[in-house]
Amino acid sequence: MIEARHLRVLRAVAATGSFSAAARELGCTQPAVSQQMKALEGAAGTPLLIRTGREMRLTEAGEALVRHAAGILAGLTAAEEEVAAIAGLRAGRVRLVSFPSGSSTLVPTALAEMRAAHPGTRVSLVEAEPPRSVEMLRAGDCEIAVAFRYPQVDGAAEAGPGWEDLVARPLLSDRLVVVVPREHRLAGTGTVGMAELAEEPWIAGCPRCRRHLVEVCESEGFTPRIDFATDDYPAVIGLVAAGLGVAVLPELALESVRAKGAVTLEVKPAVRREVVALTLPDLARVPAVAATLDRLERAACR
Repeated sequence: MIEARHLRVLRAVAATGSFSAAARELGCTQPAVSQQMKALEGAAGTPLLIRTGREMRLTEAGEALVRHAAGILAGLTAAEEEVAAIAGLRAGRVRLVSFPSGSSTLVPTALAEMRAAHPGTRVSLVEAEPPRSVEMLRAGDCEIAVAFRYPQVDGAAEAGPGWEDLVARPLLSDRLVVVVPREHRLAGTGTVGMAELAEEPWIAGCPRCRRHLVEVCESEGFTPRIDFATDDYPAVIGLVAAGLGVAVLPELALESVRAKGAVTLEVKPAVRREVVALTLPDLARVPAVAATLDRLERAACR
């Protein structure tokens, strides 16, 4: 195995013409230079130097190795500098995946803080709902996935996508609210029980949200009649405002959507979803990833 430290010694010997001069240039002892040259020749499997009295000259193999050493050591220095920059948050990248309502609320604040604090670190964003976002994390397509999962009706944690192998940074507990048309019979009540909406037409969201809606309604003794399904929150509000049905939305989603023509009601008993930032254990130790997780957590606390 040819080591970089041996190549540096060989270059010094070739440049100075002797072990003692190379030792002075490298700041070590002459025996240390001699020992490292023996190790390098052993790794190369052939003599690299010809000793003639006090002078030394390179063999053909030695000349070839010195010629390649320049590029090898330059590349290694560049790699060391790049790694040091990444470790010091002067460079690097973080690929972030988030569900839409997280992308419009938590993520912008976190990314703005990251850019201000560490302008050399590039953070990119794409949108995906769980479990797709979690699959992307495990496949190496991102470093952080902002995801959510619902507690089951009985309050136990959902088996869901299985996050046991991941580092989960809790961000917030997102309460769900019912959205009804402004002229709805319950619009002025402030709170509503799901059973009171048993006869209503429903507008559902993503597949996981839709499944959770059905579970919650069935726990209240009815199966919801879902007339429309869309992942687009403004579209949900538009359908509700037009009197085409009622919907359940997370409060996080309503932060970035104008509920014109619709009224939000608090659900009793409360229904919530858990919002977390996920990463792999090894990635959690990468400075840029750890800093981004910190910024997401701070954004969620506001």
